[in-house]
Amino acid sequence: MEKYYAALLIIISNLAACSPAPVLQATAGSPIKHPLETTRPTPATTPSGLPTKEASLGPLANEPCLVAGGRIEQHTLDSASLEGELTFRVYTPPCYQRHADEHYPVLYLIHGQTYNDDQWDRLGADEVADELIASGDKPPFLIIMPADASHYTQPATNNFDEAVVDELIPWVDETYRTLADREHRAVGGLSRGASWAIHLALTHPELFAALGGHSPPIFQEDASRLRGWLDAIPAAMMPRVWLDVGNRDQRAILDSAMWFEGLLNERDLTHEWHLLNGDHSEEYWSGRIELYLRWYAQNW
Repeated sequence: MEKYYAALLIIISNLAACSPAPVLQATAGSPIKHPLETTRPTPATTPSGLPTKEASLGPLANEPCLVAGGRIEQHTLDSASLEGELTFRVYTPPCYQRHADEHYPVLYLIHGQTYNDDQWDRLGADEVADELIASGDKPPFLIIMPADASHYTQPATNNFDEAVVDELIPWVDETYRTLADREHRAVGGLSRGASWAIHLALTHPELFAALGGHSPPIFQEDASRLRGWLDAIPAAMMPRVWLDVGNRDQRAILDSAMWFEGLLNERDLTHEWHLLNGDHSEEYWSGRIELYLRWYAQNW
């Protein structure tokens, strides 16, 4: 792993020498923060005029199945892309089984290096989703958590992206009651999973309307391609982007995240940038799951 991050830092340094230094840009309306400053998310306030819990939930309001919560289901696909199996977990929201005519947005969440499809589950993504849905803050949605079994390879020698695009997404849309359009599909990831999320969303903007990168190291071979990918995406097809990283993360990862954010600034692309207090750990991510899920679901 140390060799991976060392090589990443060299690539980022070489690319930075050919372009302006990244500029830190805070979310609109927020002050710009110094890279080493400790920051915390501002507690969300509820604007006036929003629908009540009962109105936002529609037919789900006051139903016992809300208390029971959602379900985690485990699946395995025979993958031609991977020449093996693709394992993944599916979170179905509260009352999914009861309301057979309802269709739902889908969030794809990818785990970090050396972990597997249980990471987002262990960190509490399903419990947080249950709470947001039961409270009426967010509408019901599905979460798909695929496993990348090859932890140290780059996209050129790992067909995980092809498996997701060509096999997993079609299977999910055929098997579950999804809203099968880009506006109701998002992708995000932790660490290496964030590398995959960036790769997937920028090479397939027709599939994903939102991209979340949490502590993202850019894939080494993707670094030289990002400018071309960003320039090729029509303005109307550019996904919403969220980036966050801990101010005590590993230097190579912090530099990589800041460099990518700088590319978005160069092109004046709207995005959210959060430099938060923490390091590269599950403790950092687990404390922010609600923040992440609220962002992914904000337009659903």
